[in-house]
Amino acid sequence: MKIIINKSKYILLFILFSCLFSCNESEFLEEEALNFYSLENSYLTPEQFESALTDLYAKVRIYNFGGGDNEYGFVHFLATDIAFHARETSGRFGDYDVYMVPTNNIVGDVWDFWYKVIANANTIISRLESSELTDEEQVLVGVEAKFFRAYAYRYLVYLYGGVPLILEEVTAPKDDYVRASKEEVLEQMVSDFKNAAENLPSISEVTDGRVSNLVAYHYLAETYISLGKYDEAITAASEVINDVNTSLMTDRFGSRANEDPYDEFLKFTKPGDVFWDLFQPNNQNRRSGNTEALWVAQMEVDTDGGLLSSTSNTGNCLERWAAPAGGGISVFLDPDGYAGTLSKAQSNYNSAGRGVSFIQNTDFFLNTLWESDFDNDIRNSEHNIVRDIVYNNPESAYYGQSAVLEDGTLNSPTWQNQHWRWYPYPSKITTPGKHPDALFEDKDNLTLTSAAGSTYRDMYILRLPETYLLRAEAYFDNGDATNAAADINVVRGRAEATPVNASDVTLDYILDERARELVYEEPRRITLMRTSKLVERVRLYNQLNSDEIKDYHNLWPIPYADIEANTGAVLEQNPGYE
Repeated sequence: MKIIINKSKYILLFILFSCLFSCNESEFLEEEALNFYSLENSYLTPEQFESALTDLYAKVRIYNFGGGDNEYGFVHFLATDIAFHARETSGRFGDYDVYMVPTNNIVGDVWDFWYKVIANANTIISRLESSELTDEEQVLVGVEAKFFRAYAYRYLVYLYGGVPLILEEVTAPKDDYVRASKEEVLEQMVSDFKNAAENLPSISEVTDGRVSNLVAYHYLAETYISLGKYDEAITAASEVINDVNTSLMTDRFGSRANEDPYDEFLKFTKPGDVFWDLFQPNNQNRRSGNTEALWVAQMEVDTDGGLLSSTSNTGNCLERWAAPAGGGISVFLDPDGYAGTLSKAQSNYNSAGRGVSFIQNTDFFLNTLWESDFDNDIRNSEHNIVRDIVYNNPESAYYGQSAVLEDGTLNSPTWQNQHWRWYPYPSKITTPGKHPDALFEDKDNLTLTSAAGSTYRDMYILRLPETYLLRAEAYFDNGDATNAAADINVVRGRAEATPVNASDVTLDYILDERARELVYEEPRRITLMRTSKLVERVRLYNQLNSDEIKDYHNLWPIPYADIEANTGAVLEQNPGYE
C-alpha cells in the first residue's frame, strides 16, 4: 500500500509539472524552415525583396519577348490593323471565330499570367511590415511592387474589362471572386501608378532596365485618359516630356553612327538615319546616349537570365515570327525554273535572318500609312522597311536581280500565289550582320544555322515618342487640336515627315502615327482595345480578319476554366461569349 501511495504521489507531481511547463501544441507543431525557403523566411532581407522584384521584371520580359512559339506578346500584333497571321490558318489568331473563345489556351494563359504577377506583387507588399527593411526601403520596394500590380491590371482591364480586384496576399483557397467594374480597376491603377510616380527614383538614378518615376507617370497619364480625366493626363505626360533627362534623338548616335545600312544584294541608296540607329545593337539603353529610351528590357546572349541563346531560338523571337520565310527556308525558283535563292538564311536585309512567316504586315501598314510621305519619312526608308528580295544563288542566271514583280508578287513560278513566302517587313525586327558569332554557319557568306530566329538586342518597352502621342491623344480628347498637332509634329519632325494641321487631327490619325513610329513595339491590341477602335480598324484595314470580327470582340472572354472553378460566386462572362 505504501508503494502504491508513493507511486501515486510521483504521478501527481508529474501531472502538475506537465501542466505548469508543457508546450503549446499548436506552436510546437508549427514548422520553422531552417534549410529551405518558405514564405516566412523569403521576405526578410533587402536582398530577398530585390530577388522578388527581379522576378517581376523577368515575368514582364517573358510576356513581351518570350520564347520560341510563345504567343503572349505576339498575340497583341496579330489580327489587328497592322498585322495578320501570314499563313492564314485559324491558329495563332488567324480567325476570330475559332480563336477568340472562352476555352482557348491563350485566353486563359494571359489571364493566369497577369494574376500571377498581381499575386507576387501583393505578397511583396504584404510582407514588408514584418521584414528587416528600413522605413525608406519599405517605401521604395512597395511602390515598385505597386507599379507592377497596376501594370498587370492594365493588360487585364483592357483585354477583359472589369475583373476581380485583388489587393491583398491570398493565403487560403478562394472560390468566390466577383468582377469589379472597369472604372474601379482603373481607379486602383491610378492609385498605384500615382504612388509609384511620386516615390520611384528619377530616370537618371535607376540602372538600365529598371522602372523610374517617368515610366509610372506615362502609364498614369494613359489611365487618366481611360477615365476621361484629360487635364490630369496632360499633367502626368508632361512630367515625362519636360524632364531634363529626356528628349527625342535627332542626330546619328551609338554603335553604328558612322555607318550606313548596307546589303550586298539590295544596294541601299539612302544614308543611315537616327531612326535606324535606334534599333541597332547596344543603342537602346541610356548609357549609349539614348535619351528617348524610358524602359528597356535587358537581353544578353548565353548568359544566365539573359533570355537569348546562340544554340536555340528560345527567346525574343520577333525575327522568327515577323520575318518572311523566303530568306532561308523557302527556295525561290527563278523564271527559268532553277533555284534562284539559297536554302540558307543569311544575316542580311535580303534574308532578314531566319524567319518563318507567322506575322505579316497589312497592306494598310505597308502602303496606305505612308502615301503622303512615302519618299521623305525616314521611318519608311528602304532600310527601315525592306520592300525587295533579290535572287542570291550564284548559280542562277537571275543572280542579283529582284525577285519581286511590280505588283508586289514574287517572280517565281512556284510561290507566286503564296504571299507568305515573302513580304516587306520593318527591319527593326532583326539584326542584319549582327547575329552572334556562334550562329553563323559560314560567316564569310553570312549564312546562319537553324538556331537563329531571335532579335539579338535589348528591346524597348517604352520610348518617349509614345508619351508625345499619348499627350496628343489627351489634348485631342480635351478639345485642344492645336496642342495635339504640336505633339504629333514633334514625332513627325524627327521623321522628316510633313507636319499635320490641327484641323486634320483625329483619334484615328493619332493611331496611324503610333503605327508608323511604334510598329512591333507597342502592344497594338492593347492600344486599340483601350481606345475602343479594334473592331472598327480591323474591319477597315485587315484583309484576313475583317469579315469575321464581331462587335463583342473588343473584349476577350473570361476564361471558362476560371468561371467553372469559381463555385462560391458568379464570375460573369462578357457579352457575346455565353
